Amino acid sequence: MYVCGITPYDATHLGHAATYLSFDLIHRYSLATDKSVSYIQNITDVDDPLLERATRDHVSWANLAESQIALFRDDMTALRVLPPQHYLGAVETIPWVIEAIASLEKRGAIYRVEDDLYFDISSDGSFKSNSTLSVEEQKLIFAERGGDPDRSGKRNPLDCLIWRAHREGEPSWPSPYGPGRPGWHIECTAIALKYLTAPISIQGGGSDLHFPHHSMCAAQGRVLAGADFARRFVHTGMIGLNGEKMSKSRGNLKFVSVMRDEGIDPMLLRIALLSGHYRADREWSDRLLSESELRLNLWREAFSSPYGGHVEGLIMNISAAISDDLNTPKAFALIDEWAKNRIHSLVHAESSDSVNAIGQLSRYLDGVLGIAL
Repeated sequence: MYVCGITPYDATHLGHAATYLSFDLIHRYSLATDKSVSYIQNITDVDDPLLERATRDHVSWANLAESQIALFRDDMTALRVLPPQHYLGAVETIPWVIEAIASLEKRGAIYRVEDDLYFDISSDGSFKSNSTLSVEEQKLIFAERGGDPDRSGKRNPLDCLIWRAHREGEPSWPSPYGPGRPGWHIECTAIALKYLTAPISIQGGGSDLHFPHHSMCAAQGRVLAGADFARRFVHTGMIGLNGEKMSKSRGNLKFVSVMRDEGIDPMLLRIALLSGHYRADREWSDRLLSESELRLNLWREAFSSPYGGHVEGLIMNISAAISDDLNTPKAFALIDEWAKNRIHSLVHAESSDSVNAIGQLSRYLDGVLGIAL
C-alpha cells in the first residue's frame, strides 16, 4: 500500500487526519485478518508551496519542513495511527527519481522544454484520468493542482513536469540532466516502485489526488514497470467547514495540534473523523464534535461495567461492517447498541467470563479500529 503524504509547509489539519485515519483502518484490518502489509508513505519535502511559505515567513525551507514533519508525526501518534514501514522524503530519494527518469528516457517517454524535462503521456497507451472529465476540465484541474497546461513547447497540455531545472533562489541537486529538483508525480512513482512490485495492491490518498496526481503516477508506473501501477486507487472524501472544502488555500482549517492544545481528546477526534464513511465528503462542525463526545462517553461508561455479556457475535458483525468498504458508520452503530444495552441491563454479573468478554472486545476495538477506551 502506497499512500501519498503531506507537503510539510503547515500543520496537520482535519482533512489530512481523516485521510490517514482511513488508511490506518485499512492497515489495521489487513493485519487483523492475517495479511502481510508493506505500507509506504512519502513526504513531499521540497515543492513550490513549501518554498513559497518559507520565503513569505523568512525562514529556511528545510527548517520549515523539518518542524512540520515533526508536528505531523506527533499528531499521528496522538491519533494512534500505526506508522508505515517506510516513511520517506522527496529529498532523500532524489537518486531514485533520477534512476526512474533515466529508465523513462530509454523508453522515449520524456522530452525537454528549455532546461526542464516533461513526461509524455502519449508514451502510456492506457493513459486515463477520469472519463467524466472533458479535456478542457482536465486542463483546468491540472492548472489548479500544480500543472502548467499552457506552457509553450509542450507536446500535450497535460504532459507533466518530471525534472525542474534550477531557478535562482531555489534548492537544486545535481543530475545528468543538469541541476534541479523532481516534479511532484515522479517522486511518488519512484518511491513506490523502489519498495513495491507493480501492480501494487493500493495507491491511496485524498480524492483531490485522483487527477492529475494518481493519473500521472499510474501512467509513469505503467511505462516503467510494463504493468498496471496499482490494482486499486482508493480515495478519501474531503472534510468541509462552513460549506467549503477544508484547505490551506482557503485558510479555513482546523489544526489537529491546536485542538490537542485546547484539551480535546485525540480519541474524540479519531471517533468523530471515522464516524462518516471514508469516501464521502463530509462537514466538520461543533455538533459533530459534541455528538462524538457523547458517543465516547457512552462507550467508556459501558466498558467501566464488569458485565460484558457475549461479544463474539458483536465482533463478527463489526468485522463484517469494516470488510464492507470500511463501513464505520455501521460499525459504530453496533457498538452504540451494545453499549446502551450494557448500561441499561439489569444483569451485573461479575464472573470471569464477563471480565474476559470486556477484555476481548476492548482488544478488538483497539487493534482493528484504533479505539482505546
